[in-house]
Amino acid sequence: MDRLDAMQLFLRVVERRSFSLAAQDLGLPRSTATEGVKQLEARLGVRLLQRTTRQVRPTLDGEAYYQRCLTILADIEEAEAAFTGAKPKGLLRVNVHGILARSFMMPGLPRFLAEYPDIQIHFGEGDRFVDLVREGVDCVLRVGQPADSTLIGRRIAVLAEGTFASPAYLQRFGTPRTLDDLAGHRMVGFLSSATGALMPLEFTADGAPRQVTLPVTVSAAGAEIYFAAARLGLGLIQLPRYRLVDDLSAGTMVEVLADMPPAPTPVYVLYPHSRQLSPRVRVFIDWLAAEFAARLPSAEGG
Repeated sequence: MDRLDAMQLFLRVVERRSFSLAAQDLGLPRSTATEGVKQLEARLGVRLLQRTTRQVRPTLDGEAYYQRCLTILADIEEAEAAFTGAKPKGLLRVNVHGILARSFMMPGLPRFLAEYPDIQIHFGEGDRFVDLVREGVDCVLRVGQPADSTLIGRRIAVLAEGTFASPAYLQRFGTPRTLDDLAGHRMVGFLSSATGALMPLEFTADGAPRQVTLPVTVSAAGAEIYFAAARLGLGLIQLPRYRLVDDLSAGTMVEVLADMPPAPTPVYVLYPHSRQLSPRVRVFIDWLAAEFAARLPSAEGG
């Protein structure tokens, strides 16, 4: 195993905390991965990994070598691409917010893969916390302000939000024109994925944020059920406007209090501080930002 291959193997073992998973990622037998790291440690004359029965962790020397390897391999990949004209290649691991991905990413994905035929993408889907380094994920697509200070965030879009209800609901409870009119109304409850707490409705009135909590009959922890409950007339909801373009056009949902919208929601791509962006991750993020920019004006009715 040459030095560059050994570096790549070592990086993957550190990130996956496992020889077996690293070997699986790289298409190697586990024995080859284990022996490759042993040879690397022997060549350097230091112990890079602390091995236990449950996981593998880098030593202090291993952490330092990991950071140097990240820089070296990224520089080599970028230099080769610059001089050979080669396009980025390799496996890209991305965890995405499913609804956003279906609306903004998937429609243009065939064009991205046609432009970069040597990039393979593995998608994970969900809104859970992802340990990018430990799980070997290159970047995540998330809604809202980043809470993890160990990640770098690039804001790629801002989603306009609104308050919506079904015609049947408004016929029963009336159409609110002011925040005071919300007395006697109901909302479909949305539960925070981070805390499990019920999220209040948010409005912008006279330039200041206002929060209102209404009685709840149905609550949901996911956007699909949340939206479905509102379509059935079970309460007011707040969602990004792009989600309701078809319903608003068809008249199956109606926007209310449009002059007091919730604050817009940012969309971020997050990646680790500790990892220098490889060319394949960089071109993917640039492409994703362009896809959002191209689709958002029509998606939000602008």
